[in-house]
Amino acid sequence: MAIFLHRVGRIAFRHRWYVVLVWAAVLALAGFGALSAPKASDEGFSMPGIESQKAFDLMEQRFPGTAADGASARVVFVAPDGERIDAGGNRRAVEAAVASLAEGPQAVSASDPFRAKALSQDGRTAYATVTYEAGPKDLTAAARDRLKGAVEDARGAGLTVEVGGKALDEGGGPGGTAEATGVAVAALVLLVTFGSLAAAGLPLLTALIGVGVSLASILTLAHALHLSATTSILAMMLGLAVGIDYALFVVSRYREERSRGHEPREAAAVAAGTAGSAVVFAGLTVVIALAGLSVVGIPMLTKMGLAASGAVTVAVLIALTLVPALLGFWPNAVLTRRARAGRAGRAGGTGGTGGGRSARNDAPKDATEGWGTRWARFVLRRPLPVLLLGVVGLGALALPMTDLRLGNPGDEAKPVSTTERRAYDALAEAFGPGFNGPLTIVVDARGTKDAKDAVRTVARRIGDTGGIVSVSPARFNEAGDTAVFQAVPSTAPTDERTKDLVTSIREERPEIVSGTGVTFAVTGTTALDIDIAGKVQSALVPYLTVVVGLAVVLLLLVFRSLLVPLKAAAGYLLSVLASLGVVVLVFQQGHGAGLLGAEHTGPIMSLMPIFLVGIVFGLAMDYEVFLVSRMREAYVHGRTPGESVTEGFRHSARVVAAAALIMVAVFAGFVSEDDSMIKMIGFGLASAVLLDAFVVRMALVPAVLALLGHRAWWLPARLDRLLPRVDVEGEALHRRPAGADTPRSGTVAPREVSRT
Repeated sequence: MAIFLHRVGRIAFRHRWYVVLVWAAVLALAGFGALSAPKASDEGFSMPGIESQKAFDLMEQRFPGTAADGASARVVFVAPDGERIDAGGNRRAVEAAVASLAEGPQAVSASDPFRAKALSQDGRTAYATVTYEAGPKDLTAAARDRLKGAVEDARGAGLTVEVGGKALDEGGGPGGTAEATGVAVAALVLLVTFGSLAAAGLPLLTALIGVGVSLASILTLAHALHLSATTSILAMMLGLAVGIDYALFVVSRYREERSRGHEPREAAAVAAGTAGSAVVFAGLTVVIALAGLSVVGIPMLTKMGLAASGAVTVAVLIALTLVPALLGFWPNAVLTRRARAGRAGRAGGTGGTGGGRSARNDAPKDATEGWGTRWARFVLRRPLPVLLLGVVGLGALALPMTDLRLGNPGDEAKPVSTTERRAYDALAEAFGPGFNGPLTIVVDARGTKDAKDAVRTVARRIGDTGGIVSVSPARFNEAGDTAVFQAVPSTAPTDERTKDLVTSIREERPEIVSGTGVTFAVTGTTALDIDIAGKVQSALVPYLTVVVGLAVVLLLLVFRSLLVPLKAAAGYLLSVLASLGVVVLVFQQGHGAGLLGAEHTGPIMSLMPIFLVGIVFGLAMDYEVFLVSRMREAYVHGRTPGESVTEGFRHSARVVAAAALIMVAVFAGFVSEDDSMIKMIGFGLASAVLLDAFVVRMALVPAVLALLGHRAWWLPARLDRLLPRVDVEGEALHRRPAGADTPRSGTVAPREVSRT
């Protein structure tokens, strides 16, 4: 791999104009496709294989023309204190608003709260349900304007009016603040790390180009593949983070090779062959982990994983081609001011470009005694205390994970500044906490002689179930063989008692339908959320097992060692569990939630653990490869185990730390998003990267390697012969035949570490 990528780097550097033009054409073509592609259609959320989804599908089949999860608005009217909503001018204002909503564009119906008896016991609150023929994304501006206008007219009459439901949800993407914050922090970190505007700007430029290509491609395919706004946000989040990181590693290795005396083209080629090999492997781990999300069986999760893996692939390709090409335009600009001044001085004195031996003095004076070297030596002197402290600390952070509850927060998790949240609170106060999460019962009475009597029997028995407050009248389809009614629980949608209630009704189904000849299924938003959480929870352990097993196999190929992959997998598990614990601590238990703008605490989003397991796996392997590959490179060239650890930190610690800070900044920037799902994902990923990079990779890894010594790099001879050689650290480049610009003289021949 190193030889091939070395050639790629040389070609990209030599033919830089063609490379830049090709990427410019790709960006333009993707942009044109995004502008000309139709808008993505809204097909709603689907989860094959669960009861609530099967019930939704049955409703759409038996009630043609009515989407089971289509756009709707629940307009809540509250009278002033001491007044009734059904008296005098208040009633006339409500009726006028309902009439206006019923005649609005794309409206199917608007229920009259006074005829439907949708009034609270104290007579102060009423609600009207408006249904639309289109989904939330497909509602026109005229339909939303009519809804907003009716609300404002009712407010003008002195009522408090709020709107819940999906009708006002336009499905917007990121507002740009998160991305701008992440880029600004990344620029600062890069400037401090490299000490050069050009070196800091190049990774940002290439990362933004990669994100542009990825997002434009997603928008182009959004309609055909039914991709959501969340899909593009995840792709942007990961594409920006890894795009900066991958370019950062290539530029850093290029500067190192220049300091060793290589001329610019060869330095770019060696950087592509060494750091580029690590980039390919690191990117491959992220892509596999993201694409592996498809095994969970959730279509939305599959699409998000595949789109994000595409963005990571683009970032890898750009790091291998566009970065060397741009280095060809400014070969010296990315160097430090000291290095440029020294090179200019030698060129003026000798008339040449500087030889390999003298150029070694261009390396910064603190290169051998930087903070990375000092930290590595500190850990090598005290490996056991560092290991114990790190493990205990991560274990303590992971403890809250034992209280993990999964769910899908709804309007109750939105800020109180939104009308959806205020509508949710008003309904809960007037009708009880379970009113916002009614259970929808779909009764299949096909083949039954007296369907209506059978449905009434089922409704009565469900209504008598403990925990059910009320049951609505059943609504039949035209054929009269299917009925739908709602059962309102006494507890909130995210309450554990509601989950137990749904489970109880399903378990008692044979007894409830006994003698009726019908069957039923429990669905609705609340039941759907419960089913999703159950499916994700059951898939979490198998997926985690697959991912950890994959990590061991991939790292076995890279490092040709048995213990290093096991150590990496154990560290990954610690960082994932600790980050999940931190998420539970904040978003479920509420510690510090207000600081992040999370005004409501409750269950953790069902997809969050799967996201963390998959994404953090790839990112953790990034740092493992970049850091440990330099240690192995030093070891196979004759260094002792302790010297190898120090050498790896001397070359990689500063760059890995910068890369981690950039990722943390990018992910943390998304905490400012209003979407609770994006906020939680951003916080979880930021905390996971922080813990994995600075605790696991920077502390636990050197401590374990110090304790293992030579045993860390042991591999049975038979297994060594069976495994293909990946050559991430670029050993083959040191054995190239003469004729090309070769590495610095005095290189020690690689030793065979696996013949033990």
